[in-house]
Amino acid sequence: MTRPHVLVVGCGFGGFHAVRRLESRLSLDEADITVVTPRDHLLYTPLLPEVAGGLLDPRAVTVPLTGRLRSRLVLGNVDDLDLPGRRAWVTDPEGSRSVLAWDRLVLAAGSVSSPVTIPGLTEHAVGFKTTAEAAFLRDHVLQQLELAMATDDPQVRAERTTFVVIGAGFAGTELVAFLHRLTQAFARHHRSDPPLRPRWVLVDATSRVLPELGRDLGGRALAVLRRRGVDVRLRTTVAEVAQAGVRTSDGRWIPSRTVVWCGGVTPNPLVHRLGLPLERGRVRVDERLAVAGAPGVFALGDLAAVADLTRPGHDTAQTAQHAMRQGRTVADAVLESLGRGTARPYRHHDLGLAADLGGWQAVARPLGLPLTGPAARVAARGYHLAAIPGNRSRIAASWLTGAGRPPLLVHLDLNQRPHHSPLMGSAS
Repeated sequence: MTRPHVLVVGCGFGGFHAVRRLESRLSLDEADITVVTPRDHLLYTPLLPEVAGGLLDPRAVTVPLTGRLRSRLVLGNVDDLDLPGRRAWVTDPEGSRSVLAWDRLVLAAGSVSSPVTIPGLTEHAVGFKTTAEAAFLRDHVLQQLELAMATDDPQVRAERTTFVVIGAGFAGTELVAFLHRLTQAFARHHRSDPPLRPRWVLVDATSRVLPELGRDLGGRALAVLRRRGVDVRLRTTVAEVAQAGVRTSDGRWIPSRTVVWCGGVTPNPLVHRLGLPLERGRVRVDERLAVAGAPGVFALGDLAAVADLTRPGHDTAQTAQHAMRQGRTVADAVLESLGRGTARPYRHHDLGLAADLGGWQAVARPLGLPLTGPAARVAARGYHLAAIPGNRSRIAASWLTGAGRPPLLVHLDLNQRPHHSPLMGSAS
């Protein structure tokens, strides 16, 4: 008899913990496990703002899969599925396609940026979901300030020193907080006539900053940002993005050559290949995260609608906290289907959320307890060190050595396309 083949699609928070659990419970001769993922690492996205702000090296927030997982890794994306035939089509980074058969399928492909219809956004804005985008933003922002110092044109100077971030959720709010501190440090350390005055604008259609944390803590975060001089525009949408600025829904023009999209996300389009009913774009699963009407298929994280048994009538939030624990529940369900153990219904009480605002400012709600200031920042950093499955000593060392020290205010040409030079001939 051949060994059963477990195919895991995606290796973010949920997929990673599902595979780790499966590997800990299955021996090599009991099942084959294949992980299809576009990256060779787990990206710890909550710390991307610190990468953009120059506090952490990009590699610190990437946990290599090789060495931590023994399963077979296939680089690429699953772009089509045949559930009755139990086959998956994979496209690798170079465009080649292959087919993988499976006996058990775990869908953990997460989410993608929501499609937008704002004119000019695709052409003139940058996203904020990868280490490449975080590193690019840091370099780009510093270069814009350097270019602003070299011009006598007040209009160009205003465009280069104004930075617009769209979306006041966790990513947008923390990104503004860390990059604002970076640009303020640059302005203090570089003499210019007239002096540089970096301006940050945070735009969101909702009425609150960090709505996930509630009105009180969101209000505290808003107060911190405005006290630092951030121009926060709530109940405002972006009508147009151009090369030299942004027009908002109230008709105002914001001169800027830097626009960052931190808007919402939508489930991975792979869910539309399942041929199953969807709820708000997500596939419904039972309490053990099995997909109804698809034997041997399980789903979790951002692409699954998971009932929150701690709050009847609600689904679980689309957070890394839930995804990690759902990964372990899915692994137990797969093991049960293979005759190993008994799976339990997914039940998890939210442990709370935190937003790091840089310096000694943060807002957090661990276990329902509202915290602000240094206590909140300690809680936020403690959670990140506990949650990331690697690189803890590297991150902690960066935080300790960087405490009280100004950031390095140089860029690494990461915002430039590499120039290929001909190989130098041997010396005669």
